[in-house]
Amino acid sequence: MNFSDIRTEDYCIRMSSDIPEYLIELEKETHLVTTMPQMISGRLQGRLLSFISRMVNPHNILELGTFTGYSALCLAEGLKQNGQITTIEIDREFQMITEKYFKKSLFYDRIKIIFGDAKNLISNLSGHFDLIYIDAYKQDYIFYYEQSMRLLRKGGVIITDNVLWSGKVICEPEDKTAVAINDFNLHVKNDNRTEKIMIPFRDGISLIMKK
Repeated sequence: MNFSDIRTEDYCIRMSSDIPEYLIELEKETHLVTTMPQMISGRLQGRLLSFISRMVNPHNILELGTFTGYSALCLAEGLKQNGQITTIEIDREFQMITEKYFKKSLFYDRIKIIFGDAKNLISNLSGHFDLIYIDAYKQDYIFYYEQSMRLLRKGGVIITDNVLWSGKVICEPEDKTAVAINDFNLHVKNDNRTEKIMIPFRDGISLIMKK
């Protein structure tokens, strides 16, 4: 029997861990009030982010690209008891939504949101992070990656989203964003400081571990 992708994804969601109610509410509000709701991580990807975070059990998480806060809340589920997630977002348009749902979660006092250009802000960060999620301006991915490698502890993990760019990295060389992401993918592939795997999940996710 053949199933559509939507039905298959729905089945996977139902067979996965339960989703907190505040995330379901956040997803609905994101679709109601934003013009690009597809930017949200979504239910299945959110469970994947949560699962990876729980495996890493990080003390410090860095996220580049908050949007309405869905992915930050999923990543926060794996934090150590006294851990913190720092998330950077360039657009204050979503501030009221993020703060509303951060307060509804168990992690409000462990999420630090910084508004500004991630390219500028990450250069000024110091310390060590255990887990870094990159989902900001795509043409700056190599820069984010190199800065992340500076901040990431040995054995730490970088997650990068949208590494397939709707498949355009393979067949659309005229798309500037696709070219930039392909350059990033090759950069990661040829980096002997890491172990990496690219997963054809949604718009493509790469998992990168620092040796």
